Amino acid sequence: MDRNQLIGIVLIMAMLVGYQLLVPKPAPDAAQSGKKPAQTTQTTPPTTASGTSSTAASAARPSLDSATARARFGDFATVATGETRDVVVENKDMKVTFSTVGGRVKEVILKNYKTFDQKPLVLVDGRNSQTRLELPTNRGPVDLHRLYFKTSTQNSSVGGQAQTIRFTAEVAPGQSVEQVYTVPAEGYVISYDLKLNGLGNSVTNDNIRFYWQDRMQQYENDLANNVQSATINYLTADESFEKLAEGTSNQDVTADQPVQWFTIKHKYFLAGFVARNAPMPKASFLTLVNPDDKSVVKTAVADVTLPMADVKAGKGQYSFYYGPNDFQLLGTVAPEFDQNVYLGYSVLKPINKYFFVPVFNLLEKFISNYGLLIIALVVFVKLILTPLTYRSYVSMAKMRVLAPEIEAIKERVGDDMAKQQSEQMKLYQEVGVSPLSGCVPVLATMPILFALFMLFPNLIELRQKPFLWAGDLSTYDAFVTFPAIPFIGSHLSLFTVLMTASSIAYAYYNNQTTPTQPGPVNMKALSYVFPLMFMFVLNSYPAGLTFYYFVSNVVTIAQQQLIRRFVDETKIKAVLDDNRKKNAAGQGKKPGGFQALLQKQLAAAEEARKQAEEAQRKAKQKK
Repeated sequence: MDRNQLIGIVLIMAMLVGYQLLVPKPAPDAAQSGKKPAQTTQTTPPTTASGTSSTAASAARPSLDSATARARFGDFATVATGETRDVVVENKDMKVTFSTVGGRVKEVILKNYKTFDQKPLVLVDGRNSQTRLELPTNRGPVDLHRLYFKTSTQNSSVGGQAQTIRFTAEVAPGQSVEQVYTVPAEGYVISYDLKLNGLGNSVTNDNIRFYWQDRMQQYENDLANNVQSATINYLTADESFEKLAEGTSNQDVTADQPVQWFTIKHKYFLAGFVARNAPMPKASFLTLVNPDDKSVVKTAVADVTLPMADVKAGKGQYSFYYGPNDFQLLGTVAPEFDQNVYLGYSVLKPINKYFFVPVFNLLEKFISNYGLLIIALVVFVKLILTPLTYRSYVSMAKMRVLAPEIEAIKERVGDDMAKQQSEQMKLYQEVGVSPLSGCVPVLATMPILFALFMLFPNLIELRQKPFLWAGDLSTYDAFVTFPAIPFIGSHLSLFTVLMTASSIAYAYYNNQTTPTQPGPVNMKALSYVFPLMFMFVLNSYPAGLTFYYFVSNVVTIAQQQLIRRFVDETKIKAVLDDNRKKNAAGQGKKPGGFQALLQKQLAAAEEARKQAEEAQRKAKQKK
């Protein structure tokens, strides 16, 4: 491996370290920051006006006599009791259970997905997901999710067109609350309309409060990675995408602007709420981590308000999204909704968004085996980068041709590094070689490598897709397990081992064809150390990512072996000698750009060195 390629590897390592350092730090505690805690810092649902908890909305409640019901619920006493019934509506993608208690979504099962232990993937259930919809009335807030609604809808499957489920709570003749859900024939977006009919004298003009607490369940095998990935995302009215920091710390945020939508985000799945008209005026979000409770990934709490003016005007239109965090599906849900899929930093995101994701989905149409698809992706990328790879190899060949002359310079000037560099630049100018010609191709490939590093852990397409011994390409392949070891963990990924071995083999191959570079650091030795460092970093990353890097190394070695057949070093030496003659005769091209600037700086450094030596010589003469 020559110096230019090593510069590229060092920069990749620097970006990896920078990625760790740039991860948003946990927000300071409210007590430390001096801020007033947000309203959502409670971990259990708030009580109703009657003082009772809203947990287990479908649980049986003791019957109320009319006087007690009137005292607790005011004008809504007539719907404080009723019949508890579940209504199941399903389409090809999900099975949704509604309850007449609250007229709300009680359970959502994603039919096309399973948990890591092959159980049905229940994204929302009545035990772990609790909601409140507080209507401000003259007698205090009333939780609509504790009232009894009626519906004529029976259990059904959605056919060729969407199905509407209407829940009505008739408070008095001509006065009612309606909640209307529309389940599509396919897909994961449920439209939701909230209507108040003839209740102008019973409700105030305060905004409606919607509270959602979800004890997020574990759907993937790596609990620690699940905790790191789980968070709440939201979009403000000015389309600024925000999120609570991922990780193991508790987070508490109050949005400083109205919010268009929010999502409770698992690693690969979302449960979200979207305002289709006016945004939610106030919003507070909270995520809590309990290290002692291994049955829950995180507890997520969203506490928002819905504008009463819109609901009274018949514009209380919203949507629920219960489905996969799939970039291809999210673009049509709401503005910027596809930002729930993390595609990397702003510099890298366009590479993933406009190249890798479309290419990956194009290959999906023709290749059903995702291991073979990754191989095809590697070959496709390598073909595109062939001109850069060829240029890099030619640059290495030129350096090999010049190696004897560089060694001669070193012997002539000794250990004076500044003098060595100056003389080398003169040699490069004489033969018309740019020292950056080999570095630029390597640097050009770095954004691609790092973009993939960001993309693969977020590709739901790889989830539970097997290949060879890996049962799931979206997580590590635990080929060997053992008690936890620092920096390694409790497993060893075979694809990561193969990636490391191929990287060392590639370094060995390069070291045989690359002359030793001058300097205090043994660059060839370091080329064997870096792959081992990467092994510790990538051991717990998705098998699909390490398999990609492994295949990429193998293809690169084969590609360079093929290019080697078309590069004649004898001809290269003849070209360099011809350039030397032309430059000596004043017919060669003058260096430009960065090379000219570098040569100018080296000349200035050489002149400064000479002046310093002259000053020292004069000082000695005076003594």
